[in-house]
Amino acid sequence: MNDISENQPWRRGFWALVVTQFQGAFNDNGLKQLVVFLILGMAVQQADRDRLVLVVGALFSAPFILFSMTGGFLADRFSKRSVTIGTKFLEMAVMSVAILGLARQSLGLEMAAVFLASTQGALFGPSKYGLLPELLPEPRLSWGNGVIELGTFLAVIAGGVSGGFLADHFQGRQGWSGAIFLALSVLGLVFSLGITRVPPADPTKKFRANPLGDLWTQGKIIRKDRVLWLAVLGNTYFWFLGALLTANIIFYGSDVLHISSLQTGILQAAVAIGIGLGSLAAGYLSGGKVEYGLIPLGAVGMTVFGVLLSLHALSFNRVLGLLAALGFAAGFFAVPINALIQHRPNEKDKGGVIAAANLLSFVGIGAASGVYYAFQHSLHLSPPAIF
Repeated sequence: MNDISENQPWRRGFWALVVTQFQGAFNDNGLKQLVVFLILGMAVQQADRDRLVLVVGALFSAPFILFSMTGGFLADRFSKRSVTIGTKFLEMAVMSVAILGLARQSLGLEMAAVFLASTQGALFGPSKYGLLPELLPEPRLSWGNGVIELGTFLAVIAGGVSGGFLADHFQGRQGWSGAIFLALSVLGLVFSLGITRVPPADPTKKFRANPLGDLWTQGKIIRKDRVLWLAVLGNTYFWFLGALLTANIIFYGSDVLHISSLQTGILQAAVAIGIGLGSLAAGYLSGGKVEYGLIPLGAVGMTVFGVLLSLHALSFNRVLGLLAALGFAAGFFAVPINALIQHRPNEKDKGGVIAAANLLSFVGIGAASGVYYAFQHSLHLSPPAIF
């Protein structure tokens, strides 16, 4: 294992995966945030605005519920590198739809592009996470998770901020925004070709058209391992909380701080920077193993900083700092959980288990949209109260 680490034959393929993932996450989140900010700029009633924003969130999460198991099948049946390259071609087609919708100012086409971009992400997810244990020596797995989570959340930052910037900069000319996303998809395809070739894990695996049936099968595999089951539940909770936080930041910035779309994007960026740095720190602190002790530490941190955000009359800078601190704690929570989900399943089950975890995480994200709507319109809670 030391020889592997010293020779480091995995470096080129690993970093190609990191860049490919960064570009895909940037495009997905940038497009989603752009559509959200375009809705916030529409002359509609506040109730209609809130509903449309939550619909975008639901469209972003639904494909991960519908297609994650298909992504898991592809990750097991074919080379994960080949699946990754194939999803890049799909992403290029999706961004062409986005160009059309943005140029025509068609909200329906824009929402369709968000749904299709998320579908591409759902098909890619199991291969992305499944590639890590295939590319990295085992002592590097927690470190690799920290790096890829840092890259992912830096992409979420850049995507969120770019959505606000593009909404302001290309007013009335949003087709250019779509063209930028398409050019980045082509760049992502080029980098995906640098990922190390890996063989299929289970070339005889049969496709199941019923994703819920496949989820049930994978669920039985997961439940046999108590630690893996708890890790999947923790991962679902993490993404539920993240989606709730993201929605609340949008309305907090608009209705409480009364700031611009770009400044709201900066608040979201603070969370993502915190998660990325916390993930990187967790990866290094794990010291070549999965460090379980970081999970409760991260959970306590998220709770404390969430409570502090509920205080009234906070300044923009104070909110920025608290969101960054909450994100840092969340990184400590996420990294060991992701490493557990990747490390504990058998090789032949890995793609399916990761797909099931992906699906359940987006069940959490979808549930967050419904919970947020209930908080707003049934319980009449303000954004500080929701924090």
